[in-house]
Amino acid sequence: MSSTSGTPDPTASFELYRRRLLGLAYRMLGSMADAEDAVQETYVRWHGTKRDKVADPRAFLMTTTTRICLDALKSARAPREEYVGPWLPEPVLDTAALAPDSRTELAEDLSIALLLTLDRLTPLERAAFLLHDVFDFSFNEVAAALDRSEAACRKLAVRAREHVRAVRPRGATAPPTRPGEIDAKHARLLSVFMAATQAGDVTALTQLLASDVRVVTDGGGKVRAALNVIEGADRVAQFVVNAARPHEGQWWRDDFTPRFAIINGLPGVIVEAPEGTVQTAAFEITGDIIRAMYVVRTPEKLRHFGDAGLTWS
Repeated sequence: MSSTSGTPDPTASFELYRRRLLGLAYRMLGSMADAEDAVQETYVRWHGTKRDKVADPRAFLMTTTTRICLDALKSARAPREEYVGPWLPEPVLDTAALAPDSRTELAEDLSIALLLTLDRLTPLERAAFLLHDVFDFSFNEVAAALDRSEAACRKLAVRAREHVRAVRPRGATAPPTRPGEIDAKHARLLSVFMAATQAGDVTALTQLLASDVRVVTDGGGKVRAALNVIEGADRVAQFVVNAARPHEGQWWRDDFTPRFAIINGLPGVIVEAPEGTVQTAAFEITGDIIRAMYVVRTPEKLRHFGDAGLTWS
């Protein structure tokens, strides 16, 4: 389809790349809402450019999205420094919708551990790493996107890669057998975990946890959440039991409904109430041991959740 000017229709030509652009923006920003805004701004610029003069639409659109994200990260610096408690990326269920077309080692990795590592990189390190290692850009293309020399971009990517390799082993959970579906082994483990939590059985919980287990809770200063990372099996078990007692801070109510789901590629639990989703918890699991829990309670990060992709326990 062509427009009246003879240039390719902007919507049709843009939609060919929307998924990879959204995947790039989410990895850059850690927020689906912000990623969608970045992709929409890319579309506006695509609509306004002389598209018949663009030799490589993929490179143009990826470069534009990258630069929009870099600008957004600069603007977000002050608010993030004032963020109340730990920050976690906005949880997502459908990681396939954010996967690049490439088959790189990290193409389908949207684990929270990886996203937290990306967040600790400089924006340029993050961009260079994602473009090259995840989205299969050549370093020549990365250099053009970042307006840096090819050698400088190689150094940025190397530094980023070292940080990523250092943390990836923690997220050792096997991928689901089917997209969006938690496997039977993990479902049993989480069922035991939830039963012990509701029973207040600290001993049983402790046996499910790695000695160096950690819990990260993100309430964004809007709802009750731990203001620091909680580490160690004994402390985590006691924290989880206390959080499940309504009189201990209203983390749990009788009308809450937990459901199993794959969250950022990890087995997890989504907690719903009549008013909507109130919490997600993603679990890093090695064998039969829980190594980490990532709990998101910030309302703005849960607004996009619905029933799709969830399975009952």
